[in-house]
Amino acid sequence: MIGGDFTSVFLVNITGSIDEGDFPGLNDSLYCRVCWVYGQDWSVTAGQEEGLSQIAGQSHDRLARMVWNFPLDITFKSTSPHGWPQVVLAVYGPDTLGNDVVRGYGAVHAPLAPGRHRARVPMFVPESTSRLQKLAGWFLGRRPEFVDPRVVASGQGRDVTRVRSQGHITISFNMICKDLSKLGYTSSTKDLGVLRAPFAEGRGELTIPGGGGGGEGGGGGGAAGLEDIQEEREEVVTAGLENLSIS
Repeated sequence: MIGGDFTSVFLVNITGSIDEGDFPGLNDSLYCRVCWVYGQDWSVTAGQEEGLSQIAGQSHDRLARMVWNFPLDITFKSTSPHGWPQVVLAVYGPDTLGNDVVRGYGAVHAPLAPGRHRARVPMFVPESTSRLQKLAGWFLGRRPEFVDPRVVASGQGRDVTRVRSQGHITISFNMICKDLSKLGYTSSTKDLGVLRAPFAEGRGELTIPGGGGGGEGGGGGGAAGLEDIQEEREEVVTAGLENLSIS
């Protein structure tokens, strides 16, 4: 606290759960590793920054989902919305030889607006650069994977990575923001088109009260190719920042 009620940081509390996964063609037991990636101005004040879910198998109904319901609970503090937190997912499971291999990577920004939100995160796996490497990896049980799963939250080096789509994961978010207004920010529920694809509900943006207001951010929410997935995720935060208007 500085100067009475003035607060030098704002707080963002994120709760929710990794609800379920949909991986067509995979009926083996899968588990999910969860970690958070955020900017230099952000720090964790409470909660778990990483986690590992239980092993889940496909449900026996027609949906054939893998239900984890793995809880999320973390609180951040920051002075700037730049570097808004992303949750990174890495799913692992056995192959036909019983080796534990990666079954999917994915990442999504936490929603910008308070309230309850749902996200459907597209997952992907790295591919071998040649058929010989693919065959050798299959026999040795060493499929291509990232040394650090957090790399999927940034675009650096992604242009030379060969990947293929493999399933989706559904996440529920409960967002609480505190003291945004004391730093000149307010959150609203104004619709951003870029959020229509990853989020089924609860769209939002950040604005500064007063002034003429920014233009509409983001584009349509149609399906995108794998090479555009990271760009769309970054546009979620970029669109919010572009809608900032200064008093």
